[in-house]
Amino acid sequence: MNEALHLAWSDWLQLFTHYLSLSLLAVGGAITTAPDMHRYLVEQQGWLSDSQFNASIAIAQAAPGPNVLFVALMGWHVGLNAGGLLPALFGVLVSMLGVMLPSSSLTYFTSRWSHANRELRAVRAFKQGMAPIVIALLIATGWILASAHGAPAQDWPLWLTTAVTTVMVWRTRLHLLWLLAAGGLLGWFGLV
Repeated sequence: MNEALHLAWSDWLQLFTHYLSLSLLAVGGAITTAPDMHRYLVEQQGWLSDSQFNASIAIAQAAPGPNVLFVALMGWHVGLNAGGLLPALFGVLVSMLGVMLPSSSLTYFTSRWSHANRELRAVRAFKQGMAPIVIALLIATGWILASAHGAPAQDWPLWLTTAVTTVMVWRTRLHLLWLLAAGGLLGWFGLV
């Protein structure tokens, strides 16, 4: 992003409300909403570039702490693109409040209720029924990240890494940190 964005208050409000709605769809974590964040921030609004979007996810996943930090980095990048440090800090605030408030409130009240009613058949069925939805959302996120360049001939190493990692997670008991380290080394040497 070369030229500064001009974001009005209505744009910030629109970003906030978009994250509010995504928050309630973040079953399995905020990372499951990354495909829609990409559609909104990169494709529809043009507030982030593909590389800023992917870097936000990669940095947040590599850093210690909760996975939701990628949302803060996206808000940071939107703010930086809009003109500097203060808009960047405001972008972090808008993004994190938008994505955390609804889901945190819903999680708190729902967990209290479901714990008190954990023996109900409906509660058990809901938990079992959510597993395929979470898996599908994670696959959609992997699809977006593995399609970083939009050119399959250029993206084949990412697809191969994604497929091998998926099989290793599924079929072995190898600790995920080893897979993250292997991915980091592949990136370090420019192979992916």
